[in-house]
Amino acid sequence: MFPLIVLGAAALTVASLTPIVQSLGLKLGCVDQPNARKIHQQPIVRIGGVGIFAGTFLAWLLVGRLGLNALDSSIFLGLLLGGLGFFATGLLDDLFNLSPFVRLGMQAILSATVWSLGIRLEALPLPGLTAALPSWLSLLVTFLWLAGMANAINWLDGMDGLAAGTTTVAAAVLAAMIWPLHPTMALMALGLCGATLGFLKYNAAPARIFMGDGGSYFLGFALAALATIGLPANGSFTATLLPFMALLIPVLDMTLVIGARLGDRKSPFHPDQRHIHHRLMHAQLPKSTVVWCVYGLTLLSGLGAMALQHTHAGWWLIGATLALFTLTTRSLWPQPEITVASLPSVSP
Repeated sequence: MFPLIVLGAAALTVASLTPIVQSLGLKLGCVDQPNARKIHQQPIVRIGGVGIFAGTFLAWLLVGRLGLNALDSSIFLGLLLGGLGFFATGLLDDLFNLSPFVRLGMQAILSATVWSLGIRLEALPLPGLTAALPSWLSLLVTFLWLAGMANAINWLDGMDGLAAGTTTVAAAVLAAMIWPLHPTMALMALGLCGATLGFLKYNAAPARIFMGDGGSYFLGFALAALATIGLPANGSFTATLLPFMALLIPVLDMTLVIGARLGDRKSPFHPDQRHIHHRLMHAQLPKSTVVWCVYGLTLLSGLGAMALQHTHAGWWLIGATLALFTLTTRSLWPQPEITVASLPSVSP
């Protein structure tokens, strides 16, 4: 019963707050303007992350109050401070258009802070690194993981309902994976799932509000942190790999896009249309089909990670995910950069 209360409290909070946030955003002029790289055709409020953050925090505080005895207080504090910090970084960018390096610097400070509170990657799925990492290397990979996922979800937020729905699927999968190991942490994943589910009421096509960088940075941090804490490495290769497999699609999308940009001798932050959703649109797929394709790939990789907890047969699902990702995006083969002119016309 309590899991449904946590899920429902987050969803109802976001669903109730989002219209208020939308009205406030219109009054303050916090809107995302159409341009050549974006697919919406009219200004839309871009601070919907305020509602997502509030709904998730309410759920987390509820879980913390009733289950804190089962949750390390420093880790709980790290989740709250890290979530607040990543959300604030994104919201400041929504309001004042910060440079990528300022945002990355803020994310580095926040990552170091939560690392000191116990939210840390202490192993990697690499030979000789599955048991324990030196402190300096643990800090570095924790920063790359937390900031990387924050930016991966931010980059995935390019179509109506895409980032919110993908996070809903990923958070639900994480909750199921974590439950046998850490029920309290699984409840916090359910709170995140409920918040994005409530936001989809307004963000699914046709979107009436965007989550903005504040929402996407918070969601990316929350997914990465919950996977890190809830799926601890036990010295085995498979256990060390689980957090990455559970969130495989955002990780793949970010990695391949950065690789393509560097291959063109451009900055990793150079905006373009190489992301998975852009490539699927380039194949003339309807917008709704593109969104459901990404949802499906996220679910498939999540099911593969769940299966890997119990049997090596999970590798077949992971392999199928990689094959489908390759087939649907053609990201592993050189191709000309997608131009706006080549994309289908879509309504907001």
